[in-house]
Amino acid sequence: MTQTEAHINGLSAALTELESADETRRFLVDLCTPAELRALAERWHVARLLDETDLSYRDISAKTGVSTTTIGRVARFLKDEPHQGYRIVLDRIKDH
Repeated sequence: MTQTEAHINGLSAALTELESADETRRFLVDLCTPAELRALAERWHVARLLDETDLSYRDISAKTGVSTTTIGRVARFLKDEPHQGYRIVLDRIKDH
């Protein structure tokens, strides 16, 4: 395991200790710069739009201001990459 992987595992473990959306928001605000937090929030918004609508990349870009390159990357991770992190959370919030 690389040092980066170990750090990511440590961060992942820290995130599981959070007990509410408010605690998670507070942790993310402390952890991330405003630009980093904005980028994360934009990607999550794009993932939800891709999952919940039939909007084109151009329509999503016009609606959100996110580049079509970023939208394509989110779409690739949502549909093709093996991690399926977006899918796990999207499916769980649908069940609530």
